[in-house]
Amino acid sequence: MRYTFKDTLHACYLGYFAQAIYNNLAPLFFIIFQARFGISLEMLGRLILLNFGTQIIVDVLAVRYVDRIGYRRSALLGNVFSATGLMLFGILPFLTPSPFIGLGIAAVIQATGGSIIEVLLSPIVESLPGEAKESAMSMLHSFYCWGQMGVIIITTLLLWVLGTDLWYLLPCAWAILPIYNFFRFRKVPLRNLVPTGEETPAAHLFRVPAFFLALVLMFAAGASELTMSQWSSLFAQQGLQIPKVIGDLVGPGLFALLMGIGRTAHGLWGHRFDLRKALVFSGILCILCYSVAVFAAHPLVALLACALTGLSISLMWPGTVSLTVKAFPRGGTPMFGIMTIFGNIGAAFGPWMAGAVADVSSWGLRSGLLLAVIFPTIFLLGLRRSDRARIELSREA
Repeated sequence: MRYTFKDTLHACYLGYFAQAIYNNLAPLFFIIFQARFGISLEMLGRLILLNFGTQIIVDVLAVRYVDRIGYRRSALLGNVFSATGLMLFGILPFLTPSPFIGLGIAAVIQATGGSIIEVLLSPIVESLPGEAKESAMSMLHSFYCWGQMGVIIITTLLLWVLGTDLWYLLPCAWAILPIYNFFRFRKVPLRNLVPTGEETPAAHLFRVPAFFLALVLMFAAGASELTMSQWSSLFAQQGLQIPKVIGDLVGPGLFALLMGIGRTAHGLWGHRFDLRKALVFSGILCILCYSVAVFAAHPLVALLACALTGLSISLMWPGTVSLTVKAFPRGGTPMFGIMTIFGNIGAAFGPWMAGAVADVSSWGLRSGLLLAVIFPTIFLLGLRRSDRARIELSREA
């Protein structure tokens, strides 16, 4: 069989679909971990922090070594780590002295693989032949949303059918996807984004104010997205007293659906709109959604606000990436890696902060989500500052 760049694109789509599993499967088990293993909210937040903290460390290493190792070998290695971590997730908690230690080890291995894959996918898609890179980037990131929705719906329904006692079978079953993609990446054609030796040096990027702005936006985007994404399931059950099946499907499930719709719509029709204005609208809507989720008197209204947050943040991450790629077309893999690092720092810090605040507050997760309003606010202030200083990311070179 002859593989084409279309097959490469499909492998990247599946890679981002699987990436959603690595980040969103564990929160669906949080209430089980609380009941079976006695793990506190702060410790659950620590698991999220460990996941994204590992990704940050691996991102730093990937910036330095991925181009040397090569896209193909890096992709194969990433899928091996991802599949191994998922399988250990369902095994180690029963073998280690403390279930939390077992979950932590599995999270580190899984996050290592997921991070390698995440650093690779955007530059691989950017390197493929064709125009409309903004649309291609949004379409790529939309598959994270479809993966998130898929893992939420399928896992929730299987827990309902099989019972929570058999939760440990599900991570092992989800490991099939990275195993399959391992064999795909062995065959598909790949090419470098920028010829070796012609990338803009990272040291030069850090000397440009617009690039610092992009990193701030990535931090805020990651925190805005993952804080609600990671805690909405537990918030629906404990904070809003909604049954788990309904809470997961209407909360994080609809969150993922709306995020996917937003990114797919931009992938199809984004060339008709001003991306910067769309990002401003996203930031304002995100603040409103967090606020309604916290203060709404009716649980269903609060749950729908959680879900609508998915639409509000849908363009933040891929939109910032697209603006930065326009500004620094020769940034290469190191630039994507650095941006991913700051996005993951936000993705790690936001959920951990919300969990830590919830643990010491009588208002529970409501207080954590209320404080998280700071992240879309930072995003808006970053965009406003760039306008005021006339730093146009799309025109910087």
